Amino acid sequence: MRRISKLTRAAVGVASLALAATACGGTSNEGSGGDGGTEGGKGLAIAYDIGGKGDQSFNDAAFAGLTKAKDEFGYETRDIEPTEGETDADKEQRLASLAKQGYDPVIGVGFAYGPAMEAVAAKYPDTTFGIVDSVVEGKNVASLVFAEEQASYLAGVAAAKATKTGTVGFVGGVDIPLIHKFEAGFKQGVQDTDSKVKVIPQYLTQTAEEGGFSSPDKGKAAAEGQIEKKADVVYQAAGLSGQGVIEAAAKAKVWAIGVDSDQYKQAALAQYKDYILTSALKDVGGAVYALAKSVEDGKPLTGTQTFDLKVNGVGLSESNPKFAEVEGLTDAVAKAKEGIIDGSIKVKTE
Repeated sequence: MRRISKLTRAAVGVASLALAATACGGTSNEGSGGDGGTEGGKGLAIAYDIGGKGDQSFNDAAFAGLTKAKDEFGYETRDIEPTEGETDADKEQRLASLAKQGYDPVIGVGFAYGPAMEAVAAKYPDTTFGIVDSVVEGKNVASLVFAEEQASYLAGVAAAKATKTGTVGFVGGVDIPLIHKFEAGFKQGVQDTDSKVKVIPQYLTQTAEEGGFSSPDKGKAAAEGQIEKKADVVYQAAGLSGQGVIEAAAKAKVWAIGVDSDQYKQAALAQYKDYILTSALKDVGGAVYALAKSVEDGKPLTGTQTFDLKVNGVGLSESNPKFAEVEGLTDAVAKAKEGIIDGSIKVKTE
């Protein structure tokens, strides 16, 4: 059936932000690529971004959405890891292979899939494609994008309330516009809450190929440098590299702020959880599930689908009991969230 239906953002049935990301389960090997008709009858397939499954963040959140769809719809799913140093042609072959095998929808997790998605979607018009964190034009493509700056603003409010030194840090994985949104929202949230608080920003690499999203050692070194400069709250938007940031914060007994998933609840980070004050949530799992459900319901999402605070597509976790112990924090975050939703607070993206 040709996928041409489109729903507005307000109609997106986003799964709860409480959707728990998990790193368990096997990952399929890639099949061969090729054009032509599909083999038909299969369900959701996802192709991971840099860092792959086990990042306790962005990719694991996507896998949680796949798991939810698999459990609910009872169909065959597939998830595929990236390879080191891969090209757009490699990504194109991967997506084409999944479409040819009959998976529907096929989702590329991360903006790096943009060029490949545009090329492949045109060759398989009866398959619904999705891309996370990028906008790709196509009648059968759903662009799943998020208001990261809004969640980051709330993280900035938390950092400003929690700091005792008056200095906080931001660690971005790669110096690109997407991560600039995280930094911009965070800085604005800090400054709107307490203009005297200093924000130290740092990016790990200029390009993703240099390991900015996949090098915990780089994240750890950056956080240690910020902590030496008196930062006692460090917010990271760095994928797998963020684990190093959290480790450094915990060892220094200062606060870390996680990203994408509720990292306080991540099993792999359990030894550091007491120092994860909160996480800026980005419901990638909910978006992945929403697209899968729309295809299952015969009304595939297409076009740009924006997940923001209004639809609980982003947010801030409060799982750590110590969150409520920071004076004025709960009320400040609630007030900021209300202001963003009603439009009285305009959050910057750069």
